[in-house]
Amino acid sequence: MKKTQRILMALYVALIIAALTLVVLCEADVLGSGQMAGHQQEEFITTTMMELMTLAGAYLALRLFKFKNVSAELLSQKAPALLKWGLVRLVLLEVPMVANTLFYYMYMNTTFGYMAIILLLCLPFVYPSMSRCEAEVSE
Repeated sequence: MKKTQRILMALYVALIIAALTLVVLCEADVLGSGQMAGHQQEEFITTTMMELMTLAGAYLALRLFKFKNVSAELLSQKAPALLKWGLVRLVLLEVPMVANTLFYYMYMNTTFGYMAIILLLCLPFVYPSMSRCEAEVSE
């Protein structure tokens, strides 16, 4: 269980660091900002796609362990199931967060920034501490 918790924690921290690195690089003008600001059609499509991914991902990630199939697998297989579904849950939250951060700086559209913040605010609810990992594989 300790190994599973460490893997989940490593992914949790790594993707937060990736988003923060994007912020630092763009704010320091190492990476350019606003290159896609004039492309309204691409921006609309990207915004719509990311809004759907953010809302669906946040809901699914926060409710994932309540689904009957996932819950039964967590109770029967313990650590392997926790690793699989924990990785899915973190990817559902953190990959769109990093993408929204990148799109914010590409389009300089605050909608992407707000979506990244929403996903960042969801992260404490899935923080992979040892006590949470043990609680999720028990009734």
